[in-house]
Amino acid sequence: MDKKEFRNIPSVSALLEMPEVSELCASYSRPLVVSTIREVLDGLRESIAGSENTDTDLSPPAILPLVKGRLLERGKLPIKRVINASGVLVHTGLGRTPLAAEAIKGIKEVAEGYCSLEVDLSTGKRSSRGEHIEALAVALTGAEAAMVVNNNAAAVLLALDTLARDKEVIISRSQLVEIGGSFRMPEVMAKSGAIMVEVGTTNRTYISDYRRAITPGTALLLDVHSSNFRIVGFTASVKMEELARLAREFEIPVMHDLGSGALLNLETYGLPHEPTVEESIRAGADIVTFSTDKLLGGPQGGLIVGKKRFVGLMKANPLARALRVDKLTVAALEATLRLYTDSSASTQHLPILRMLTRPLKDIEEESLQFIKELSKRSGGSIAATLEDGASAVGGGSLPGEEIPTKLISISTEKPSAQELSDRLRQNDPPVFGRIESDRLLLDLRTVSNKEDVAEILNAILKIFTGVAR
Repeated sequence: MDKKEFRNIPSVSALLEMPEVSELCASYSRPLVVSTIREVLDGLRESIAGSENTDTDLSPPAILPLVKGRLLERGKLPIKRVINASGVLVHTGLGRTPLAAEAIKGIKEVAEGYCSLEVDLSTGKRSSRGEHIEALAVALTGAEAAMVVNNNAAAVLLALDTLARDKEVIISRSQLVEIGGSFRMPEVMAKSGAIMVEVGTTNRTYISDYRRAITPGTALLLDVHSSNFRIVGFTASVKMEELARLAREFEIPVMHDLGSGALLNLETYGLPHEPTVEESIRAGADIVTFSTDKLLGGPQGGLIVGKKRFVGLMKANPLARALRVDKLTVAALEATLRLYTDSSASTQHLPILRMLTRPLKDIEEESLQFIKELSKRSGGSIAATLEDGASAVGGGSLPGEEIPTKLISISTEKPSAQELSDRLRQNDPPVFGRIESDRLLLDLRTVSNKEDVAEILNAILKIFTGVAR
């Protein structure tokens, strides 16, 4: 290959001498500008090497817009607000669930200045940062003690490391789960130093299986809620009450990893049953771990509740400091838990519970109004229909269960459903729906407010007509 064209590529130093680049260095850091220039020049070399075209303009003025464009891309926020019309309530990719207004207010108040994170205002002495959260968690679950860590995976790891390092933990084969991010229970056990002992079979496990497996080296019985899957058919499992009786007989603790961790009985609202933390404590679990950012509706975190002696051991574990939460999480979680002290307030104020319990009739009326407005403002050029469908709780909550909903269905050849979905995702703010059978489906159950519904409408009109009317 003739390397003459490569010699025409300006050097990094030559580009840095341009006045326009000096201005860029005033807006961005010099190291960022330098690395971006190198990136652009490397891209040009690759382009030249793979092309027969020798007419590429390699002058500094021609390269400058490429550098500016790349800097603008780098300067964009990597995370931004999106509109979730997918119908998945606890959407991990979209940040799990929205926070309650009270939680957002709590974050704002402690973020703007100093706060009493580890100070007892009545005495002026140092206190525990999770003190108020722990008191609320105890009151809401009936446990003796509680502590907060940065997620449920951390809660499980801390419990195993504290209670069962170099000792045996008995678990049913049907509960060797893998959740998002390749988080596998056997690997977590290994990392904690616990020795895993599997009992039963994939589909059937009995209390006698646990009994036969107990040895002098057994430190813990572990029950893991099948948060993101369900085994149906020829099955058998052991209830927590049975497991707790066996644990007491042998004087070893039993731990329940609940995963999503509901604090309210969802059956009260006509939804499928999901084990609550209080039920687990009443059934005899010594330790219960669960997430605070799924069904609970708070910020990312993990709560450990249970017997005071076991929670105390975990608090004393040096690993606890590495897993602790910051002041923003403390503020948001405390505000969220306070809402649960009044069950009527929690369903009204917590977005996850509000979406879960939203009447089907309300979704239908809002969807029909959307379709009517879309047809009117597009002059009838955009065809949308109302369909029966299902929302998914997501996030490992209520596995295998779906909530009846109404869907706005848009079927179009140009742009295709996939192209329409892609362009909605590029909107500002981005809009997420879902595609089924070459139709774009929008579920308003998961759309937070009327302003966001209007934003979706405008985004679709702009894509089809070029104008958001």
